Amino acid sequence: MAQSLANILVHLVFSTKDRRPLIDEGISDELHRYLSTACKTCGCPALRVGGTADHVHILFSLSRTTTVADVVQTVKADSSKWAKTKGRKYEQFAWQAGYGAFSISQSQVNRLTRYIAEQVKHHTTGTFQDEFRALLRKYEVEYDERYVWD
Repeated sequence: MAQSLANILVHLVFSTKDRRPLIDEGISDELHRYLSTACKTCGCPALRVGGTADHVHILFSLSRTTTVADVVQTVKADSSKWAKTKGRKYEQFAWQAGYGAFSISQSQVNRLTRYIAEQVKHHTTGTFQDEFRALLRKYEVEYDERYVWD
């Protein structure tokens, strides 16, 4: 085959350091747009970005020449630096060290984009930690609770 083609969809989830509620109304929309642009800059266009005060979800298409770890490193570093320029309130902005990255099928894109869009509503009844544990179970990821949170 002369051409290399791929359609690798990734559901990426990560929180603010110590799950501090730093993503408020004053920054959330702009931050989500920034995260989308950062993904595009990596050659990995975001299909949907959303979240709540303490975490984000990004659905993106992984480039065939980029690793998930490289995308995460770039997106988190760039957006953290950007957030710190948004005023005194955000000077201590930081993301947690880890992340969750889960592959999804094309048939699940609409369902996941709705899920990401409804994050604020979804979190009226549960915490980020509860949601993340549920995602780990859903995607059948083995984990040790001692090392998940920072």
